[in-house]
Amino acid sequence: MKTIIEVKDLTKTYKDTTAVNGISFDVKEGEIFGFLGPNGAGKSTTINMICTMLKPTSGSIEINGFNVKKQKDQVRGSIGIIFQENTLDGKLTGYENLMLHCRFYRVPKAKRHDRIQEVLQIVDLVDVQKKRVETYSGGMKRRLEIARGLLHYPKVLFLDEPTVGLDPQTRAHLWEYILKLKEKEGITMFLTTHYLDEAEISDRVAIMDQGDIIAIDSPKALKDQLGGDIIELSTQDNELAIQEIHEKIEGAEVSLEDDTIHVKVASSDAFISHIMKTLTPAVTRLNIRKPTLNDVFLAFTGRKINEAAKSEGA
Repeated sequence: MKTIIEVKDLTKTYKDTTAVNGISFDVKEGEIFGFLGPNGAGKSTTINMICTMLKPTSGSIEINGFNVKKQKDQVRGSIGIIFQENTLDGKLTGYENLMLHCRFYRVPKAKRHDRIQEVLQIVDLVDVQKKRVETYSGGMKRRLEIARGLLHYPKVLFLDEPTVGLDPQTRAHLWEYILKLKEKEGITMFLTTHYLDEAEISDRVAIMDQGDIIAIDSPKALKDQLGGDIIELSTQDNELAIQEIHEKIEGAEVSLEDDTIHVKVASSDAFISHIMKTLTPAVTRLNIRKPTLNDVFLAFTGRKINEAAKSEGA
């Protein structure tokens, strides 16, 4: 599979602070590549360097065969970007916003109208294209931004926290459009997010924390590294239960969070048959699940991703 993005030893420093610490990775053509990490991990700094909006301190980046430092115009012509913040002009109609973008990117005049209609159909906004953007819902604005990013036939679409601030239902609908777009257009997608369910749809995920990439693989492979099951239980005396679990299972990984005991075990069946029947405190709640990307992040960093986000002011 062809490499569409290649990053080598990429670093960005601000005085005494290192925001991105010598990271290297590649993205294959046609894949969804996810950047997972809390706010402040270095995700947006990385995407801004890749998209030519921020100058790297050191390292190299190539997109679609073009060098980001030496061939900025060719790189910009190869990418589309959906920012965290709304960058649409609310006083213009949806159609006018797209036409303005066509002019910026020098889409041939004879092709502009047809291309606008084509991308509006992809995101299901044909019927509202003549309405001012200030009348659109948050989800509609996001879809229009995606349409705008597609106008010049980009090879790579960058989605920087594309659903931040949207309600769960709107988030789900937006992802339906994004996945439909991938199937129809075959575009490579580079996704930055701290939403774990969004990262799950990626072909590969890079976990980033404090400027470093600490793991890269498919979501399944990352979770498989942890193995086993996660037992979540509550008892009438959690401290005593934890003590007994440690005594009865050598090397058990046990933690307590919000009155819930979390135990990582090789087999939930073995745990239940061996431990549950012999625990002194009565069990009041029990749940069994497979590892998630949050468990992966916890295993690599010692923190859950939501805790890391809070500690960094997310």
